This record gives sequence, structure tokens and C-alpha cells, in this order.
Amino acid sequence: MVERAMVTNRARLLYIRSREYVMKCGFLLLCIFNSWHKTSQVRTMMRAAQYGDADATNLSVGDAPVPVLRTGEVLLKVHATAINRADTLQRKGLYPPPLGESGILGLEAAGVIEEIGSGCSGKWSVGDRVMTLLSGKWGGNAEFVAAHEDLLIAVPKSMEFTKAAAIPETWLTAFQLLHTIGNVQKGDFVLIHAGGSGVGTAAVQLSKLAGAKPIVTAGSDSKIKMAISLGAVAGYNYKEVQFAEKVLEYTQGHGADLILDCIGGSFYDNNINSVAVEGKWIIYGLLGGGTVSGDLFAKLLRKRVSLIGTTIRARTVAYKADIMREFSTAVTPHFLNGNLRPIIDSVCHFISYRTHTLGWKRMRTLGKS
Repeated sequence: MVERAMVTNRARLLYIRSREYVMKCGFLLLCIFNSWHKTSQVRTMMRAAQYGDADATNLSVGDAPVPVLRTGEVLLKVHATAINRADTLQRKGLYPPPLGESGILGLEAAGVIEEIGSGCSGKWSVGDRVMTLLSGKWGGNAEFVAAHEDLLIAVPKSMEFTKAAAIPETWLTAFQLLHTIGNVQKGDFVLIHAGGSGVGTAAVQLSKLAGAKPIVTAGSDSKIKMAISLGAVAGYNYKEVQFAEKVLEYTQGHGADLILDCIGGSFYDNNINSVAVEGKWIIYGLLGGGTVSGDLFAKLLRKRVSLIGTTIRARTVAYKADIMREFSTAVTPHFLNGNLRPIIDSVCHFISYRTHTLGWKRMRTLGKS
């Protein structure tokens, strides 16, 4: 259902009530559709989400400079962007942008190329529909954003911008964990924590696509039910059971060949007991703390486990560009044929940014982790 409303005399915002709202499982998506009147003047200012400190109530939409392009960058007119859990951590000072870069939030965006910067190769043109993974120089929660040309993926005309904006950060993270680092194989048991989150729901679907067997943990039965509907073979509520026992039971004592762990410390005992001999345990977040106590090294050695830590934001453009090329070829077509779908919690006006971000702070969504 689409409703059009003139919000100001300068911008037209398109409010979309997502048909993909499934059991409130997924993540919160901000949708911006601006139709600025063409003028002969060069725009130097834009509207952007801003914050003063770690208190989400200080969030506001205010004026900010339009990004100045660096070599190899394009200027993107944002039509849709997203809120990630990393944004809430950035406001708290726990996930800062690269030194000297903009503090505007937003790790991804989808829209139309407005301007091509110097040094670009010519593979993109003004007017192209694209989605982008942002490096941290500029955030996507704004009218315009600068993006490196190698960090763009074409958005087919048949794909809505809301759907496209739900893909870059979440799905590329999951793809990196499973394929670039995890080298997932057909038949592998993959233990995915936060199975109802953005990365979790993406990892479940990508695991299934690879022929692996995803098992999830989550904090509610509704999240587990969602993950199972997407292809998880089993799911366990970590608030109610020791999931290691359940994983070993389901795998008939084999354990998880690959663990995707965004929790860290509080799951240590269950993880070390769940992981298979010569399995891989990839840590990409520390929502449960970064401290463990016990004989970690002895147990890792005994099982010959590979323990790997990774992030994607701080990686080089070249590293992320390689992942995006692989992803674009191997995965993007499956969004069009219906094999894969981003799970969207809700869609809102950009002007409602503050209210919906408060939902993140209060853990009222099942959003990206």
C-alpha cells in the first residue's frame, strides 16, 4: 500500500507500509523519497539525521553539508536507508566511524546517482539505480551520501528501493562470515546466534542456499519461528535452555562446523561445547561482553578449533569491493527470483527517524545486530 503526502513545499516523501512485515522480525528501515525542484543553484546543504550524545532522545533531523566527493566517489541521492544496531553503538561511542570522518549515521543506502566524481572508471552513469555499503566517511541517514564507485551494486528496476536498502550491510556481513571467512560447505551445521536479527535472518537464508544446515539461537519463540520459516533446521531459546546440549543432540554428537557469534563472552561455555572438532568459530560482535574465564585455550586446542574475529566496516575498499563483486554475481539474482528476501520490520518517514530509533534503544524491534 502506498500513500503519497506532501510533507513540505520542498520535499515529497513516499510512505510505504511494507508488505514484508512478517511477525515484526527483521529490522527497521527508513525510507526517503525526495523530489527536489531543479534549480540552477548548486546545493551545498542537505537534511541529515544528527545526534548530540548517547541519548537517543537527542536525535534530530537537521542541516548538514552535502558531501564533497573524493577521487573515485559518486554522489548518491538517497531514496531509502536503514537503521542498524551498529548505529546505536556508534551513538554510545562503542563503534566510532573512521578517524576524521562524518558522524552522520547509516551504514548503507539505496538511491540514484546524482553526480560522478573525478577519477571514476566510467562504469556508472548519472541516473543509475544503486545500493551501497558505506565506508564511514558519510552516513546514509541523509538526503545525499558519497559512496565509492567500487562499493555500488546495481538495483534492478523491478526491485523497490526499500528492499535494496535492506541488503548491503546485513547481507554482505552474512556473506563474508559464511563464505569469505567461514568457507561454508554443503552439509555443514552452521550455528547462528541472534537468528531473528538482520544478519541472522540473512545468514539462515544464505546457509540454506549453500546447502548447509542452519541452527539458530534467539531470545524469543517468535524469532525462532521466523528463522525456521526461512530455512533453519532447528532453533533454541537461549533464555530457556543450554543450547549446547540441544545442538549436540540435533547433530548426533557432531556439533557445529561453523559458529557465527555476535554475542561473545556470555555464550562462551555453550559455544565451546557446541563447536565441532576442527570447526570454525567466528566472532563478529560482543553483545554479551568481551571477557571470558576458564580454560578457553585448552578446549580450543583439544578440539583444534579455529577462532576468528572479524568486522567489515574497518576493512579496506578493495577488500569490500571483492566481496561485493562476488555477492553481486552469486547472490543478487536470488532476490529477484524469490529465493532470498530481506526481512523488514517496518518502514517510516525520515521525519520519524527519532521515534523509530528509540524503538531500537528499547529493544522493541528484532532488527539488525
